[in-house]
Amino acid sequence: MLVFRTLVLLILSFNCFAAVEYRKFSDPQQEQSYKTLIAEIRCLVCQNQTIADSNADLAKDLRRQVYEMLQEGKSQVEIADFMTDRYGDFVLYNPPFKAKTGLLWLGPVVFLLIGLLTLILYSRKKRRDNGLDSNVVDKEKQVKVKALLEEGEQL
Repeated sequence: MLVFRTLVLLILSFNCFAAVEYRKFSDPQQEQSYKTLIAEIRCLVCQNQTIADSNADLAKDLRRQVYEMLQEGKSQVEIADFMTDRYGDFVLYNPPFKAKTGLLWLGPVVFLLIGLLTLILYSRKKRRDNGLDSNVVDKEKQVKVKALLEEGEQL
């Protein structure tokens, strides 16, 4: 059992050998721009992580490219425009509102409204149907009761 436990711990400890990227910046503003950009750009391989969080090779290349562009003196807007020109609006976590991305922004709201409208209409129909059914049953019972009372009076 001790051997098994040791093997499991050794296998799980290989994460500690993962490389940490270190970038040297000339000023804190440039470093802050770098951190902001890599947190706003989506990894195209992982698709649910930023390039800051991803260890995919493409994410590493994109981080390197962002760093090099910042070293060349390009602004955050220029770098973001370059990335969207190259990879499309999907590369940004917060894509701009355009005709192409309108469905991304408005889709959830539209589906929520359709769901609420369906729920309201269904509940109203169900309530109305239950009310009509009980009235029909009550009328049928009333007719039967009247018929039985009339029979009882005739006897």
